[in-house]
Amino acid sequence: MRILIMGGTRFVGFHLAGAAIAAGHDVTLLHRGRSGAHLLPEATHLIADRDADLSVLNGREWDATVDVSAYYPRQIRDLAAALGPGAAGRYLLVSSLSVYDTPATPGYTEDSPLRPADGPEPEAVKADTYGILKVQCERAARQAFGPDTLLVRPTYVIGPQDYTRRFDYWVQRLARGGEVLAPGRPDAPIQVVDARDLAAWMLALLERKASGAYHAATPPPHTMGDLLAAVASAVAPDGTAITWVAEDFLRAADVPERALPLWPAHPMVLATSTADPAAALATGLTLRPVAETARDIPAFEPLPDTLTPDREAELLAAWHRR
Repeated sequence: MRILIMGGTRFVGFHLAGAAIAAGHDVTLLHRGRSGAHLLPEATHLIADRDADLSVLNGREWDATVDVSAYYPRQIRDLAAALGPGAAGRYLLVSSLSVYDTPATPGYTEDSPLRPADGPEPEAVKADTYGILKVQCERAARQAFGPDTLLVRPTYVIGPQDYTRRFDYWVQRLARGGEVLAPGRPDAPIQVVDARDLAAWMLALLERKASGAYHAATPPPHTMGDLLAAVASAVAPDGTAITWVAEDFLRAADVPERALPLWPAHPMVLATSTADPAAALATGLTLRPVAETARDIPAFEPLPDTLTPDREAELLAAWHRR
């Protein structure tokens, strides 16, 4: 297949491009050239800013187009206009579980109600607009590329090359050992998917000419306790202990959610972290153990804005004195 990837030099797009090249497909990456222009030399690189000028796409066509970098519906409409009718081939949009309104029950499926998104397009991607924008992106994708559009809705994506490094924080922290502060309750739901598993499965969907919407996530029930226990089993030294500290205590101590990445504190995050991935699993999504992903995370310097060792020790001491 001739595959166009909008992005392709970072994280999910990078792993998808690598998998497609390894499978013998003809891969084109459209990106701004700011990161990864030297990566994946087997691919064709088109340097362009999708928010400015996509004329480099004029007159070209592909069998499939994968969009890992669309955050605004106007970006999808502009892409469709630049390509022209039929030139995109089968279009796959990487969306998000954030598209859902509060699900009625855990284990919700792909036909669960989406967030209301009939208003104007939000001007910026923020915590309270991200899900609305993704709903609008899905709508724009189906309007522009038709009923065969593929909508992949991942949960938190983890693994090597993750520029957010949210999961990496816990790998690094547990690898240091000692007493580890964990936020909230161990039974709080959270779902993850390794970017390499996501990429391999998306490629298989394109090869099979699939269509429709799919969840990409670990099957529920999967909890924050499960996640940290799996990471600890892979990287933590003997004697490591996880102490769960109540959310109200952390908030009273002015600890922001970003200080403890993946803290599932928001009610909407908790509600949408129980998606049923049965449809994706039935089409071949294979999920490696979280411990395996943890072992593949390289060592980095601590993330900015996360808890420092001294601050963590202060909070733990105060928690034990309460």
